[in-house]
Amino acid sequence: MHKAMLYDALHDNFIRCNTCERRCRIAPGKTGMCGRYKNGSGTLYSLNYAHVSSIAADPIEKKPIYHFYHGSRCFSLGSWGCNFQCLGCQNWSIACTPNQAQYAHAYEISPEECINLAQAHNCHGISWTYNEPTMWLEYTHDAARLARKAGLYTAYVTNGYITTEALDVIGPYIQAWRLDVKGFNADTYQKVAKISDWQTILDSAVRAKTKWGMHVEIVTNIIPSINDDDQQLSGIAKWISSDLGELTPWHVTRFYPQHKMLDYPATPLATLEHARDIGHRAGLKFVYIGNMGTHQNTDTMCYSCQSLIIRRNGFRTDALGLNGSQCRYCGAELNFRA
Repeated sequence: MHKAMLYDALHDNFIRCNTCERRCRIAPGKTGMCGRYKNGSGTLYSLNYAHVSSIAADPIEKKPIYHFYHGSRCFSLGSWGCNFQCLGCQNWSIACTPNQAQYAHAYEISPEECINLAQAHNCHGISWTYNEPTMWLEYTHDAARLARKAGLYTAYVTNGYITTEALDVIGPYIQAWRLDVKGFNADTYQKVAKISDWQTILDSAVRAKTKWGMHVEIVTNIIPSINDDDQQLSGIAKWISSDLGELTPWHVTRFYPQHKMLDYPATPLATLEHARDIGHRAGLKFVYIGNMGTHQNTDTMCYSCQSLIIRRNGFRTDALGLNGSQCRYCGAELNFRA
């Protein structure tokens, strides 16, 4: 076990965890809701420091992140546990129902070895993904700090339900914040993720960008009858445009039946195209359709002169019209970082 970074000691050896916005009050010998933080006689411990459930050298576009080190290889790691219990989680076996038998098959990768492996696999950076990286705060902090020293980029693929304290701990070392926005009202978040105070998630993205200078991209997995109504989609799009900026990419992705939502249908293409149109009407310059196989709404077009900037075929990218972060043809700012 590894001592946690953020907690308050309470009476009778109880502890309040300050890693995520659940702020669990944990009795001695018990864990918080995520199952990853344990009260050991008045001291909070992380149970999964350096324990890796999943590992891959991925294209950065797979996260999906399109405007950040495009075409690069990203060393991707996940552990166990999540502070959400999403009914349709695609990684539910490691995020929602971790058990002791699984831990026997874990990789143990120190922060130093994480950097060495990323370099050995010719990766340009590291992302923490697959499960919620906030539940891995101590490890991701130590590894991200070493990654930045080694000249590797860093990215969090997150649900954003993180405390301000935890964000400010990890903030100096993370360069990209890829946030899931699952809906735009309390009912949706309560039904899908079992939380109600969802607006702190939006605040985390704004703080990640404005205080820590992170590149931010938003993903909404559109679930029929849950978050596909115009009110929620328009709310998300308008929030991105007003609070993060109209050049912030929004990925609207197809839901596939998973976990406890096997009785829901996959998202129709027409719904995704409608969401894209809503995004454009809200002023967003880059709205991408994802999880659709060969559907060609993954290219980047210049909003000013309509030139093809980046062609994407699966995870292969061809940069045709990019000059730094600008359009090569008309000079428009396109919000790319590399």
